[in-house]
Amino acid sequence: MKKLLTVIGWLLVVIILLLPVAITFTIGWRPFLGPRTRALTSRTFESTPERLARGKYVVENVSGCMFCHTPHDWSALGTVATYPNLGSGEVIPLPDLPGRFVAPNLTPDKETGAGNWTDDQLARAIREGVGHDGRALFPFMPYERYASLSDEDLASVIVYLRALPPVRNPLPKTEIIFPVKYLIRDVPKPLTSSIPPPDLSTPEKRGAYIVNAAGCVDCHTPQDAHGIPLPGMDFAGGFILQGSFGRVASANLTPDPSGIPYYDTKMFIDTIHTGSVRARKLNPIMPTEVYRGMTDEDLSAIFAFLKTLKPVRHHVDNTEPGVFCKLCKATHGGAVHN
Repeated sequence: MKKLLTVIGWLLVVIILLLPVAITFTIGWRPFLGPRTRALTSRTFESTPERLARGKYVVENVSGCMFCHTPHDWSALGTVATYPNLGSGEVIPLPDLPGRFVAPNLTPDKETGAGNWTDDQLARAIREGVGHDGRALFPFMPYERYASLSDEDLASVIVYLRALPPVRNPLPKTEIIFPVKYLIRDVPKPLTSSIPPPDLSTPEKRGAYIVNAAGCVDCHTPQDAHGIPLPGMDFAGGFILQGSFGRVASANLTPDPSGIPYYDTKMFIDTIHTGSVRARKLNPIMPTEVYRGMTDEDLSAIFAFLKTLKPVRHHVDNTEPGVFCKLCKATHGGAVHN
């Protein structure tokens, strides 16, 4: 018995010695230490008519902020509520997410909204993924995309949010399941340098900036079981969204024959404006009611950028019965052709 206890003791010692090494070379220490973060500053963003107008455009029509942060009436095909509820937050209606996710009230209400948050707390949350309370935000909030927002666009967004009418809307807290709530602490990355204005010298470059700000690639790229985008499948569709709006796989936006090579600029703009591909109505989880407010110049630039994408063969068709797809490993319509 004494010899057995000695062996067990040495095994425990070895485990204790090896555990730090194992953690270092696997998940790392960030889940235990909390997200990387920078110290908050006292900076504020001056409100000007130009910033207010630009912020309204970016928030309401480009970034899709209001699509997630405003109550919906899904019984009315996903209609987003407008004033006076704009920006007042909502529980995200996607049951496949790892927990309960709440898009918070961004209005200046001091009790239930962002009225007590500083400008830099908002800035840090938007571009760096660290909440006003210091926690790591789940990357369903596309802060990794917003990290490329120019400093001036960021300032405009915050000026606009400050100008929203305050709305009292108590919401439950986000509750992320174990171990995801700890693993996401490795995602936020502090920004310690300025982000200059984007290069908009060509339609393709302009479109790239807008597409990134709109987070298009996140919904239009299939993911593995751990939520990691599949390599080589950018914009190839097949990402599954399921909720009260039904079950839908995102479209392949690449120029491959299985994607949208038959689109021209007019058809693309008409699709966003109407929410329909000719006679076929798009699912309301596709926020065309947000994007239809973009200028034709910006929509044309988006399409110009999409035409530069690498063609990826991946048939996705929500009008067909769902079958297992050998390419993206999900079940969706059209996969029989893959």
